[in-house]
Amino acid sequence: MKTEPLRPIAVLKGRGIASNVEHRLQKTTHEAVDDGWAADDEPAPAIQTQVTEIQAKSIVSSNKSPDIPFSLSINPYLGCEHGCAYCYARPTHAYLELSPGLDFETRLFAKTNAAGLLRTFLSRPGYVAEPIAVGVNTDAYQPIERELKITRQILELLCETRHPVSLITKSSLIERDIDLLKAMAERRLCNVVITITTLDADMACKLEPRATTPLRRLRTVKALADAGIPVGVNIAPVIPFITEPDIERILKAAHEAGAVSAGYIVLRLPNEVSPIFQEWLEAHYPDRARRVMNRIQEMRAGRENDPGFHSRMTGSGVWAQLIRQRFDIAANRLGLTTRARDLAALDCTLFEKPERERPAPATPQFNPQLNLF
Repeated sequence: MKTEPLRPIAVLKGRGIASNVEHRLQKTTHEAVDDGWAADDEPAPAIQTQVTEIQAKSIVSSNKSPDIPFSLSINPYLGCEHGCAYCYARPTHAYLELSPGLDFETRLFAKTNAAGLLRTFLSRPGYVAEPIAVGVNTDAYQPIERELKITRQILELLCETRHPVSLITKSSLIERDIDLLKAMAERRLCNVVITITTLDADMACKLEPRATTPLRRLRTVKALADAGIPVGVNIAPVIPFITEPDIERILKAAHEAGAVSAGYIVLRLPNEVSPIFQEWLEAHYPDRARRVMNRIQEMRAGRENDPGFHSRMTGSGVWAQLIRQRFDIAANRLGLTTRARDLAALDCTLFEKPERERPAPATPQFNPQLNLF
């Protein structure tokens, strides 16, 4: 498949990159940002992160899943620089004839006409406002957002039209947009969910090599809460014997930082994600790799992934029930509510339809199947 010429935007390096190139990437040439990681001066081969700017045909995706508390979502980017070994979105790169491993982390696609498409969507005759979730498949605040500002443009339009929005991220870059989010929160038009997988910085460095550190994410929770923005925490994924021991500690730390709601997702290993995750597991935790996979299969009806409604997010069986009980007890003790309740609290009555603008035509090179993501 043909694509637009790729534009290099960064050079990456990181500990272990030569031996584990799929997962150990850290940026060195993006503008400096406080992500909580200390500088790493260890020499390593340079790897280019490349971006293709695309003209998407549509920007708002819809779903009717009973497992998801929203029906409309926006993903400004395809691929994600964070490089999380467990990311369930990795297989989407196959639609571009690219690999779910290194390509997913370094061959990125930016929907630069996203705000224009959203304006057209919101101006449709008969459109009735409902919360739109931003950053569901890949992080809307991954490092390239600092330069491209596509998520910022989307928020500016939603703020202008007084349209409710819910964001989910594991990046402290969202603090850049506190001005917009605070103004929207004053009208009950937004909430934010910060994903925290573990409180162990060393584990996070291995598992989510280019994402913001856990401590920095907690500071982001506090910054948002201090600005009056409703913020929750998402423990995702819960990985048996890896991140699972941290459930109660994450909830307590997030609550102390100002979080008002919480949720969790048990590890999912669809399609190509399973071998990537298992390779990571053998590389970093060989002593417990078999136990981890056995437990995952116990919670997935003997498989590594269960795509069925009502069980794909939380798993099934005894161990899944134990995780649910632990989460519920800790969340209830802290008075944390659910994301569904946060979404229900958003005001959909203030929406003002924008003036319609004709979006730029989509480029023929873009695979229309990707609109699903």
